[in-house]
Amino acid sequence: MIVAPRPLGPDATIGILGGGQLGRMLALAAARLGFKCHVLCPDPQSCAFDVVRRVTEADYTDKEALDRFANDVDVVTYEFENVPAETATFLSARKPVLPDPKILATTQDRLLEKTFVTALGIETAPFAAVDDRAGLDAALAAVGRPAVLKTRRFGYDGKGQVTIRAGDDPGIAWDEIGRQPAILEAFVPFEREVSVVVARGLDGTVQAFDLCENEHRDHILKVTRVPAAVPTEIAEAARKIAGRIAEAFGYVGVMAVEMFWVAGDAGGGGRVLVNEIAPRVHNSGHWTQDGCTVSQFEQHIRAVAGWPLAVPVRHGRAEMINLIGAEVDEHKTWLAVPGASVHLYGKPIVRPGRKMGHVNRVLFD
Repeated sequence: MIVAPRPLGPDATIGILGGGQLGRMLALAAARLGFKCHVLCPDPQSCAFDVVRRVTEADYTDKEALDRFANDVDVVTYEFENVPAETATFLSARKPVLPDPKILATTQDRLLEKTFVTALGIETAPFAAVDDRAGLDAALAAVGRPAVLKTRRFGYDGKGQVTIRAGDDPGIAWDEIGRQPAILEAFVPFEREVSVVVARGLDGTVQAFDLCENEHRDHILKVTRVPAAVPTEIAEAARKIAGRIAEAFGYVGVMAVEMFWVAGDAGGGGRVLVNEIAPRVHNSGHWTQDGCTVSQFEQHIRAVAGWPLAVPVRHGRAEMINLIGAEVDEHKTWLAVPGASVHLYGKPIVRPGRKMGHVNRVLFD
């Protein structure tokens, strides 16, 4: 039996699965509204541990720890999508878990996710399932080259994927992803990578933030700019697509829908294709902390607490710059830049490719 959610009072405790920077920023937003937070994560150096009332350092499969965690919270949410779906299901029999664990299971599998989206009549890149080496050859024959081979599960920041171009040996690509169940997606000649951060409340209300455009470096998001430099009709279409997906899921909370804008023949118009869904707050939504009347983190807390969603109003043009690895030392320079706000995650170890913080800038014309 699943425990149904209900609106919470401001003294309630919100349980967060995962102790990274997203959990940290969720907890900070929750505290602003009077909530307490309890974080469960196996990593003793979790940066979210520093800002919450209570922590449980335990594996996501430790049922005794999960029971203790559930007894101390009023609702459970998560900060990243690789929390085992079984963990969320186990907890849902004890306390409300939002978003629904079934959504987590769907979005953890790229094939299930793409199939769900296309069943709604929403366009994605052409794709095919790959279960073995022979299946890869069949998928390449159907999808064509270039194409991107991705593991069905546990891929992020470019991990678990490889591009197959004309002349490439598919066997090498198959070995590179560990010969795991995969999905082959046709390469999309996109104009821009864009995303919509959207929220759906317990009462079914949907609120979407403005479409933003994203610049990646070494497969990691480096810069987000808002509003995206796309035609108005494309921005509206993208926001509507995100809302449709949230409603079809019966989603409660904030999620991000990553998309490609494929421009029309004259460089305008065109269409958007859904790439991936992140069932959580998202890096491309960090700009909302300083560039909008409500942040994605507060919006998520409002949703899972059963509170009314805010109507997001952007303050001006905004951009978010990730501080990756040793770039965290640049925070000293950013502190002196007018209109810039520095957010550091308090991670004790600096590694190449590790997100250490970000800077938001609000740019007024």
